[in-house]
Amino acid sequence: MYKLLLVEDEDLVRNGIKRFVSFSELNIEEIYEAANGEEGLRLFQEHQPDLVLLDINMPRMNGLDFAAKVKAIKPSVKMAVITGYDYYDYAVTALKLGINDYVLKPVSRNDVFEVLNKLVGALKQEGQQSELLALLQDFQMKAEPDKTSAYSDDEQKQIMRIIEENLANPRFSLTVLAGQMGFSAGYMSTLFKKLFKVSFQDYLVSWRLEHAKLLLLASDKKVYEISEDVGFDNPNYFSATFKKKFGISPLHYRDQVKET
Repeated sequence: MYKLLLVEDEDLVRNGIKRFVSFSELNIEEIYEAANGEEGLRLFQEHQPDLVLLDINMPRMNGLDFAAKVKAIKPSVKMAVITGYDYYDYAVTALKLGINDYVLKPVSRNDVFEVLNKLVGALKQEGQQSELLALLQDFQMKAEPDKTSAYSDDEQKQIMRIIEENLANPRFSLTVLAGQMGFSAGYMSTLFKKLFKVSFQDYLVSWRLEHAKLLLLASDKKVYEISEDVGFDNPNYFSATFKKKFGISPLHYRDQVKET
């Protein structure tokens, strides 16, 4: 759910936007309003909204000055201005200040809905990118050899490479890994626990599920396709295992991040 700050000195315009725009469709739950720039800045500092819709010509503080101040407070905020101007120099100044879009007066319900929808879309995209970045960083940390281990980095890297190569292979097992490493299954099991601090099976399942999270966010593949890509030959078992680990089904995870 998102928070919106509406800064507009004309009561008629402000009330019309509040009354006729379907904010629930945009997942906008909280709306704050101000009649001038100074009041708007105070509300912004207090509530830290995700979205701002503001008039460019306001008493006490104009829209461009207001935009510069709120961007300094919260760089991720998405803003659109209501303006009667439509020329190049103004657009360049607005872009430099981090204003994302604008609505030309006289405003209509559809115009406001459309521009807010764009801002919400930008927030969702950033949320997905942040989640993907966090997952990738987590992957990098997990893939780093254990520097405290008495075993060689080369062995750990080789094991990681073999696991990556067999990620989509549902028949990949400790025995297969041991054979490729040239070890017995018993020795491979002991070595794996010393290197990775968990059993082979627990590590493999966890690694596959983390890859599944990446695919859910980075692609439009169906759940059964992702299940196959990460080595599960039963989509229902994949979904149940995913939910057991993360507390949410694969589809709900995808939808939740996209709505964030």
